[in-house]
Amino acid sequence: MWSKNKLKLVRSLSQKKYREAERAFVAEGPKVVGDMIEHFTCRLLAGTPEFISAHRKFSAREVAIVSQKELEQASSLRAPHDVLAVFDLPEEPDNMVCPDGQTLMLALDGIQDPGNLGTIVRLSDWFGIDHIYCSFDTADVFAPKVVQATMGALARVKVHYVNLTDWLSSLPSDYPVYGTFMDGQNIYEEPLSKGGVIVMGNEGNGIRPEVGAAVTRRLHIPSFPLERPTSESLNVAIATAIVAAEFRRR
Repeated sequence: MWSKNKLKLVRSLSQKKYREAERAFVAEGPKVVGDMIEHFTCRLLAGTPEFISAHRKFSAREVAIVSQKELEQASSLRAPHDVLAVFDLPEEPDNMVCPDGQTLMLALDGIQDPGNLGTIVRLSDWFGIDHIYCSFDTADVFAPKVVQATMGALARVKVHYVNLTDWLSSLPSDYPVYGTFMDGQNIYEEPLSKGGVIVMGNEGNGIRPEVGAAVTRRLHIPSFPLERPTSESLNVAIATAIVAAEFRRR
């Protein structure tokens, strides 16, 4: 049964303080909910009669049949579609990935835009990057806009929030840490290892100096042709896709 309290809960989870207090987040739409429901504990599944009838196998603590109008009232999307779900926030694992030289990981330094973060999670899923380490001031991966931008990739990619400087410093001294800089070496000409960490920086300021100090291999994505005037920089999500694709191409 749908109630004002459930509507209030769903709406409140658009704010981080309530997500943390309730230990819950919202996902919407058949694709995102369908991908995530087997990987996160579903507290509430709210869908149209047609959706609920067609997806009886979905497991949730509570199921609510709602009208399209009720879905629109609860949704953060302009055009909500069929279903939304409230999931429990996952617990941060006690043990992080142990760097082994074969695993490729991402580190995000102050990524602010929800769309950029969601896209980076999605492309990480595409390129088989299972772990992303974020500075504490990176956008919240469980914010509604980020969750939707991942298109369900959060079901497979683990996102950790850490003191990025300390985490990078804890890696073995010979562990490859890559970062993108305007004065870096041409990525298409540099040798790249199978594993390592790729650091991507803030949309406007790039990688902070204290984080950059841990980077051992500075890379640059050149524009073409080199002599032609061009844009000042690339969008961070696009740059991440280019770098990840080059690592996987080798």
